[in-house]
Amino acid sequence: MANSFCLSQCDVIGFDLDHTLCRYQLHESNKLIYESFAQYLVTEKGYSEELLCVSPEEWDFCSKGLVLDLEEGNFLKLDANGIVLRATHGTKSMTGEEIEEVYGEKREWKNFNTINGTYTRSAKYYFYDNHFDLPSALLCAKIVDCIEMTEGQKKYDFWKDIVAAIEHNYKTTAFKENCGTFFPAVKKDPSKYLKPCSDAVKHWLRDLKNSGKTLLLITSSHSDYCLLLCEHILGKNFEELFDIIITNALKPGFFSLIPQQRPFWALENDEEIHMLPSLEKPGWYSQGNWIHLSELLKKITEKSEPKVVYFGDSMRSDIFSAHHYSNWETVLIFEELEGEEVYKPNMTDWRSSLKKKGKYDICLLITSSAVSPLTT
Repeated sequence: MANSFCLSQCDVIGFDLDHTLCRYQLHESNKLIYESFAQYLVTEKGYSEELLCVSPEEWDFCSKGLVLDLEEGNFLKLDANGIVLRATHGTKSMTGEEIEEVYGEKREWKNFNTINGTYTRSAKYYFYDNHFDLPSALLCAKIVDCIEMTEGQKKYDFWKDIVAAIEHNYKTTAFKENCGTFFPAVKKDPSKYLKPCSDAVKHWLRDLKNSGKTLLLITSSHSDYCLLLCEHILGKNFEELFDIIITNALKPGFFSLIPQQRPFWALENDEEIHMLPSLEKPGWYSQGNWIHLSELLKKITEKSEPKVVYFGDSMRSDIFSAHHYSNWETVLIFEELEGEEVYKPNMTDWRSSLKKKGKYDICLLITSSAVSPLTT
């Protein structure tokens, strides 16, 4: 059963950036990400130009929670116990008989115990849980389709090329060097891909800050891309909203690694200039670890165990890691709900009612302890 907590009880409120505070125009960003990977595979790795063509209905293939079985070329939808509910081979749906032929009569996926509760990565599978790599699920499925249309041994060894495409487009220096496809496109036309935060959200953040809450922004995006995003969605003075900004956090390592493995770095003109043995004051930092951050939060809040809540969109990088390693409360953002028929409260009335009740005395679900990684 899910527990609950109240924001009024939290001393520190942290946010991921991409697909949390910064929402994307998913239709456009998904196309851009797919094209950036596919173009690289075609031009640099010699893959078929057929990968560049995507029909509108094919986008439905992209769904969070998919597992790519790299040994079989299959995409799996699992239940809470690792049982294969549905599967495709490439983009082709598998029948019940075909699933049982590969995974046995009980349909048990053999690698489930290595991913459930730990999100351990492996060369044998890949778990899709964020929008920055989700379009590659469709790309990989179409690659499997291409392999099946060729004669000879069926070996699914394309993953190294997918990783190379991701590295090429998302590497730390890509924004500055204007290389790849993704960053140049977003820089050229941010409004095409990004949704500005509403005035209600901006007021909410400012009210939180003014009420004495310590606000964090922790993102794996590099500082230059973070600057572009935040100025576009929050305005030029966005830094006033946060006590601490951490970029290039390389989550989940930010939460799982010790200070010696992942120290903080001071920044100057978007360059990491020197390593920091600890954090002494609020500011903008790069990389780092939650242990040193925790010490600074104790100093800022003047509490031995400040209560922290963190909002994020990735089960692996944000929700599981922040709760498991740091014991933070967590709130999972489902951007996909925008397309559903859900109740949308009047934000003006909501803020007004909060003031009447006592600021931010609102209860939220703790998702990390209540949701199994592959149940949705």
